Amino acid sequence: MRLENLPKSKETKVEKRVGRGPGSGMGKTSTRGENGQKSRSGASIPAWFQGGQSPLYRRIPKRGFNNKRFRNEYATINLSELNKFFKDGDTVTPEVLKERGIIKKGLCGIKVLASGNLEKKLTIKAQRFSSKAVTKIEEAGGKAEVI
Repeated sequence: MRLENLPKSKETKVEKRVGRGPGSGMGKTSTRGENGQKSRSGASIPAWFQGGQSPLYRRIPKRGFNNKRFRNEYATINLSELNKFFKDGDTVTPEVLKERGIIKKGLCGIKVLASGNLEKKLTIKAQRFSSKAVTKIEEAGGKAEVI
């Protein structure tokens, strides 16, 4: 094995110097080709660009209807939370929940969910109840009233 036959390592690899005259072999156009958008400096073309023609996502007509703008969103509260914040025999209304800071946003109303157990006799007034929440409230001796 001779010195000139040794494999080249990354340290000895010469960096490509473009645009340094015709003698380098990479002068004039700096290996970018002759003309066109990509030969210019600062050319970064997005993947969806189609050469200036009307793009596909604008040529295809819009279809369908989305009801997100008009939907009703309810602030949710679980029975376990009502257990923490109220005493036996209290009346729970959306106004009381907002005053005590239990519910931050009003939205379209309040929905009571059945997560946890209710151990106190409460009268709960809300816009919506889950079916399991109604049964748990009535088992505890309370009332679930729809506003």
